[in-house]
This record gives sequence, structure tokens and C-alpha cells, in this order.
Amino acid sequence: MGNIITLSFFYLIGIVILLGFNELNYRRFKIKGEITRKFAHFASIIAVIPMPYMIESHWYVLGLALIFFAGLYFTQQTKQLKSIHDIKRKSVGSYLLPLSIYVTFLASSYLENKFIYILPMLILAICDPMAAILGMNIKKYNNQVVLFGRKYQKTWLGTGAFVSMSFVISLIAIYYYRGVFDIKTFWLSAIIAIIGAMSELFSWRGSDNLSIPVSIACILLIFL
Repeated sequence: MGNIITLSFFYLIGIVILLGFNELNYRRFKIKGEITRKFAHFASIIAVIPMPYMIESHWYVLGLALIFFAGLYFTQQTKQLKSIHDIKRKSVGSYLLPLSIYVTFLASSYLENKFIYILPMLILAICDPMAAILGMNIKKYNNQVVLFGRKYQKTWLGTGAFVSMSFVISLIAIYYYRGVFDIKTFWLSAIIAIIGAMSELFSWRGSDNLSIPVSIACILLIFL
């Protein structure tokens, strides 16, 4: 128990240092809040991906999630940590991220399958910020997605990048998990890529931080 508490403490300190480093870059180099926010999103999720191999009890993860949720709320109310909060759009995504990590970890812990946590987190860490940055910075021939007469905030390039990258990540991850490259590896990766992209496309105010990993975890639970 003592080792787990120590490890949880070091996780806490490590992510605080990461956020501090991100904040310094935001202030020193005048980087846009959207960019530093996505970097923090990527780096913090990558940092917690190995957690199932180091922390067995979900209660420690819940404690970490609550601490970061409280920290994000406090810094937003006091107008601190602008590298996370300095965005023009309204978003609850930063608050949903700790919840997303905990819920996915809880599911994988209960089902005794680390892969149900690792793959959704990996896709959320890489594909979501990549799609957002491409969508924000490439404007030419990059229109907003229109489906059934309704226009969404996401762009075709961003959505396409999400589908492509999540498919490749899923293909590699599922191959290593199952130890065989067959038709199931291919179609399961395709389903994960499409469902993940749909969760991102239909999200509202950053809710994709929760909907993407939960939907992917459900697909793995059903088909894996």
C-alpha cells in the first residue's frame, strides 16, 4: 500500500511539473492557448497510459482524478493556468479528462483487461489533438463536415486524420494484443476508427474527452 501511495504521489508531482512546463512555454513564447492545451492533453494522457501496470486499485486513480479536477476548477476560477483555459470556445473537456481516465481505468480493472484502458487512452492522446490542430491550422479546401444537411464544428481534414490515425493505432495494438493479423483485426480496427471519429464529430463542448474512450472501450468489450 505504501508503494502505491508513493507512486501516486510521484504521478501527481510529475503531471504538475508537466503543466508548469506547459505554462512557462505559453507565457515565454506566446503560444496560443489551443496549442498548449492540446500539448497538455497529449502529454498527460501518455503519462497515465502505463498506470494499470503500476497501480492496481482504482481508488488511487479516483483520488488523483479528483485532485486534478479540483485543481482545474480552482485555476479557472482564479484565472490561472492560462495554457489550459485560454481558449475562445466554451469547453468542459479539461474537466471531463480526469473523469474519462478514471472511468476507463475502472472498467479495465473490473474486467481485468488492461487493453480496454490502454487503446482508448492511446487514441484519445494522439488522434484527438492531431485532428484538432490540423482542423484549426489548415483552412484551404478544409470545409466543415456536413451530414444530412447539418453542419458540424469539425472539419473534413481533421475527421479524416482522426479516422486514419486511429485505424493505424488500432491495427497495430490489436495485432500485438491478439498475436495474429487476420480479418477480425482489420474490421475491428475499422469499427474503432469510425466509432471514435463519430464520437468526436458529434461531441459538444469538449465532451469527446469522455465519449471517445468510453465508446472505444465498449467496442472492445463487445467484439474483442
